Amino acid sequence: MTRLWDKGAPLDDRVLRYTAGEDFALDERLVRYDVRASIAHAEMLNEQKLLSGADLEAIRGGLTALADEHARGLWRIELADEDGQTALERRLTERIGGAGGRVHLGRSRNDQVLTALRLYLSDAVEELSGGAVDVAEALERLGEREKNTALPGYTHMQQAMPSSVPLWAGGFAAEIRDDADNLRHVRRRISKSPLGSAAGYGAPGLPLDRKSTQHKLGFAEVQQPVTAVQLSRGKAEASLLFETALLMQDLGRLAADVLLFYTQEFGFVELPDAFTTGSSIMPQKRNPDVFELIRGRSATAQACLAEALGLCAKLPSGYQRDLQLLKLPLFRGIDIAQQTLDLLPAALDAMRFRPDRIHLDPAIHAAEEANRLVVTEGIPFREAYRRIAAKLKRS
Repeated sequence: MTRLWDKGAPLDDRVLRYTAGEDFALDERLVRYDVRASIAHAEMLNEQKLLSGADLEAIRGGLTALADEHARGLWRIELADEDGQTALERRLTERIGGAGGRVHLGRSRNDQVLTALRLYLSDAVEELSGGAVDVAEALERLGEREKNTALPGYTHMQQAMPSSVPLWAGGFAAEIRDDADNLRHVRRRISKSPLGSAAGYGAPGLPLDRKSTQHKLGFAEVQQPVTAVQLSRGKAEASLLFETALLMQDLGRLAADVLLFYTQEFGFVELPDAFTTGSSIMPQKRNPDVFELIRGRSATAQACLAEALGLCAKLPSGYQRDLQLLKLPLFRGIDIAQQTLDLLPAALDAMRFRPDRIHLDPAIHAAEEANRLVVTEGIPFREAYRRIAAKLKRS
């Protein structure tokens, strides 16, 4: 199979497998975005008199049909294609002839894939932030259902002050809403159009209109200068993975509380069979695997961030093939977060607290009693603190 860069010399199959790696499979999620960007690029070439109207119509129709067929599972990117960009151009040329070879004028696979990636990331940010809000709303519903349920508040794993389910759930809801807001802020870097920067140094001799493709694709601005595009790679990705890691950390801490509350020793909550699993040897067991995996996957989210940061840490300027490796941790981090967010609202809606099992140590009101002495007797807090401590010691 002829690749876009092929000049006729044979390629060792081991080199193809090593350099393509998982990229051809990872590009599956970018096909529809690549088609959007390719059509916008072809339209710009036509506006600049670099592509005929007939060729534009053939390219637009061919790419639209290929996107539809891909969505219906009628074709997939193959290892021999090397990547999604080659797969699309090869199939387009097979379908419409020589016009398919004209669509690549004025661009490289570097700005082509990055444009598709940023379009995909824009949608991913919306899905993730929306999913985070859904979890926050589920926590708020839980707080409302259990508005009269008291809980002990813990410090150092000891009962410290009185709390409640609304206070506990509301704290997590507030932080997860904050995570949703910060995810949306990642769009600042995502919304710069790289199209037309080619391999990092533009397309000399061609009157490209980068603003035209920027507007067609909905980017906020054109990324300038062209040399900044490759230097920026990994930043939007790492920004998204950072916010995803913080979100997963919050979800992991929520899961840790639920796991503690679900133990027989605590018995604060009930989880339905639909959200627990069983033991292969112990008939009595129902295991909270969902929440254990949420807790564990917060570590995976952090690892994805660390990998993305490490890949770009010491790269020189210009495009380097190392950047291809960003997709795997990026997509994995996004998928882990999205799968968790898809599952959690239903799990929280099914959760029930058991007030009969929730015991508050009488001493949990000690700080409140000390504060009351300050208010009623006007004594310093430190003296009130000592009085209450001595009273508790005698009891």
